[in-house]
Amino acid sequence: MDLELSGKTAIVTGGSRGIGKAIARDLALEGVDVAISARTKEPLEAAALELSRETGRRIVPVQVDTGDDESVRGMVRAAADALGHLDILVNCAAQPGGGAPPPALSEITDEHFWSDMNIKVMGYLRCARETAPYMIQQGWGRIINISGLAARQSGSTIGSMRNVALVAMTKNLADELGSHGINVTVVHPGMTRTERTPGTLEGQSQRLGITVEEAEQRMAASNSVRRIIDASDISYIVAMLASPRSIAINGDVIAAGGGTVRSIYY
Repeated sequence: MDLELSGKTAIVTGGSRGIGKAIARDLALEGVDVAISARTKEPLEAAALELSRETGRRIVPVQVDTGDDESVRGMVRAAADALGHLDILVNCAAQPGGGAPPPALSEITDEHFWSDMNIKVMGYLRCARETAPYMIQQGWGRIINISGLAARQSGSTIGSMRNVALVAMTKNLADELGSHGINVTVVHPGMTRTERTPGTLEGQSQRLGITVEEAEQRMAASNSVRRIIDASDISYIVAMLASPRSIAINGDVIAAGGGTVRSIYY
């Protein structure tokens, strides 16, 4: 199927590694020129060079701190200047999680809460706010927010709160921007294999006194397909949502964790 993405442009925040990098790769393979953004210059530029060579598309690295208004404004301006127009925004920049157990109630501090919410929730909102005018002007756009299945389960107080907040934000933006031809959706990955996964499995094996292979089996057992979902599995879904063919999906959530066992959502 032709996703009708050739010639479009995108910003992918958190695009230097992990799910964000996989998304940038698949969009570029569909013919999209992509501005990838992240905080750290060296890995960002390395990722841009790698993706450009692999896909043959223009990949523009733009440093950004999504926790800062002016930094986001500068990033969006730079991306628009480099690419000529802005069609797609994929919000994927967040503080990494999953490497250690989340803090218990007695361990949560103001800094834990505000730093996380500022980067993932307000950061996504900043990027949408600055990108939307370009999409409104041309009468078309796609905004895809990468959230997480912590929105649907307990065990990480701040993780659940930030991901639920992203769903509420997505629906509000979808209702406001839909008449301008802009669809806004959210994707909930579950446990996903990225560059960080080997270290995470090693840490779990040491903490639990089991082998790395057993740790991977335990991780895979958390979903109904019984394997760890790969970052590329998420990026395929995002490419579809970024497509003009995704017109029927707006303001809604796509769960992408391989099937949460024993739970029904409707």
